[in-house]
Amino acid sequence: MADIVQVALRGSRREFFLNSRNLWLKLRDKVIVQAEAGESLGTVFLKDPLLVELKRPGNVTREIIRKVEEEDLDQDDHNRVLEGTAFEYCRQRIDARDLKMDLAEVEVAFSGHRVTFYFSAEHRVDFRELVKDLAARFRCRIELRQIGVRDEAGRIGGVGTCGRELCCATWLRQFEPITLKMAKDQGLSPSPSKISGACGRLKCCLRYELDFYKEASREFPKIGSKLVLAGVEQEVSRVDIFRRTLLLTDESGNDTPLPLSEPPAGTKVVGPTRDRRRGCDKTRCGARGTKPGDGESVKGTKLQFPVSEN
Repeated sequence: MADIVQVALRGSRREFFLNSRNLWLKLRDKVIVQAEAGESLGTVFLKDPLLVELKRPGNVTREIIRKVEEEDLDQDDHNRVLEGTAFEYCRQRIDARDLKMDLAEVEVAFSGHRVTFYFSAEHRVDFRELVKDLAARFRCRIELRQIGVRDEAGRIGGVGTCGRELCCATWLRQFEPITLKMAKDQGLSPSPSKISGACGRLKCCLRYELDFYKEASREFPKIGSKLVLAGVEQEVSRVDIFRRTLLLTDESGNDTPLPLSEPPAGTKVVGPTRDRRRGCDKTRCGARGTKPGDGESVKGTKLQFPVSEN
């Protein structure tokens, strides 16, 4: 018997609870737990002591009350029906009162004493009259909680363009800021349809491999830099960090691939890099000019490109 068990609750929530009553539990067993605001029904998700010790965030204070019984399942079915009714009624009242809010989900507490309505909105909404309508209809405690569009996608769930279930609906618990520059640093298309998630915001996965791309790009000249190759000035139009290749484009529009490890002798990078515009004093690029705009050349057989910061 495990002392601490991870239980999957409504939506994507997974929390740890004490098995202080020494219940014999198996994976996917239905249990009643001591939730933040009363009892809640959940499913045993993880009970291996080693994995629990690795994943649990800190002290666990709430406990598992009991395994579910037939009456608990009947109560849960009743709550699900009530949630559907509450959702439709709330949406009707939102339309009737012309409120600028999108209803995302309705959650009925296991005991039925409280109904929580989750909604998203661009601005603050005065929903006091709506609360009165809902309280008069359902005769219980009513709570309205405004959530962001990312939280809404996590609660509703779905499948991403990668073919897997949304990260925010499975394991992602904290949202980090995502910017368009992250997509540009990875050479991705700026098309909103390709880099936006189900929530309409930039995909959270744009951050997952960002550090790798930043580190790898330091070995390449910046896109848009001018290289003088065999006496012909060409522009770096694209870099392939996996094949370690540059794609150079001349004035006629002809493309020339150049392996990063095989630049011809005498190749020059023309124009200031980001480092040099900031007065960089790094010494590992020994052939670098002393003034912004100086060309950089190498007399040997290998060119060490200027470092570009992201």
